[in-house]
Order: sequence, then C-alpha cells, then structure tokens
Amino acid sequence: MKIICIGRNYADHISELNNERPSEPVIFMKPDTAILPKQFPFVIPEFSDDVHHEVEILVKINKVGKYIDAKFAHKYYDEIGLGIDFTARDLQSKLKEKGLPWEKAKAFDGSAIIGDFLSKKEFDSLENINFELTKNGETVQKGNTSMMLWKIDEIIAHVSEFFTLKTGDIIFTGTPAGVAKVSPDDVLEGFIEEKQLFKIQVK
Repeated sequence: MKIICIGRNYADHISELNNERPSEPVIFMKPDTAILPKQFPFVIPEFSDDVHHEVEILVKINKVGKYIDAKFAHKYYDEIGLGIDFTARDLQSKLKEKGLPWEKAKAFDGSAIIGDFLSKKEFDSLENINFELTKNGETVQKGNTSMMLWKIDEIIAHVSEFFTLKTGDIIFTGTPAGVAKVSPDDVLEGFIEEKQLFKIQVK
C-alpha cells in the first residue's frame, strides 16, 4: 500500500505558512515505513527541533483504479478516517530553500498517524465533516471538509491521472490552520464529529 498526501488544500493553512496558493493539488508520498504502529508513541526524531502536527481527513481506497472520473470517484472508497502528517518543519524549510524534495521532512519513520476509520454512510455529506485535533486536552486544529480547495472526489480523480490507485492505499487530504510544534509528553487526540479516532503520546 502507499500513502498519497495532498498539500495546501486549505486556504487558511496556506496563509499561515505564507505559501503560494496552487493551481492544482500538491502531491507528495510517504512510504509504508512512515506508518506509526498502533499503540506506539510518536518519538521526535533526532534530526529535527521543530516537528509539527498536521491533522487530516483520510480516505481508504477500496479497489484498483486509474484515470478515474470525478463523478465515479465515490465508488473507490467506503471509509473516512483521520490521521496526522507529522512534518519536520525546520528540515522542510531548508529543503524548500534549496529547491529539494521534502521526503526527509515528511516521510520519515513514524511520520504518518492513521487512526480508526468510519463508514462514509455515517455522514450526511462528505463535504460537511467536522474534525479536530486536541493537544493536552485543548483544541489546536479544527476544520471542516467544506473548507477544502479540492474535494475528496476531485482529489481521487487528479491523483489517479498519475498513480494507479490500489486497494488499501490511503490518501491524506490536507490540513487546516493551526499546525504547531509538538513536545515530549504531549498527548494528541483526533476527532471526527466528536468521535475519537486516535490518541498519541509524544516522546
């Protein structure tokens, strides 16, 4: 399985990092070794002093697809989840300054938190899903899928132009504003519509 991530998909997050608004989805990847095993703590890597949390709605692909039309994209997933794209912001900034790829800052071991999944049938509309991340009991990121620049089906259509999607692949759909540094002993909890889908201890 592969992890496909969409960057700069929320206008407020683009603004907070002073990034340019893209004309199409920004795509990057994480290897399966980026997945943090369930019940494991997230250990801040030695190569970064500024790892940020980025909470994101996840989509799990349920069958093989290529060149998927947006109007048929809904047939390629049954579940919606929540996760964190951990980012070594200091390292990412250095790489971006040199025009280099982001993998070292985005795809390192343990950088992908994949929480539980919910049937998409639980939602009245996939374009109106509330989600949030709390840190030590306080809300630090809050978003709604209505705020996405590109909706889930549009993302799937775009990604499938370049990569064949396979059963079990997971798409991270972007993060809202509020990304910030994590520190040892932080406890991060992710919620969709007040249902807790993950809880992570930072070491």
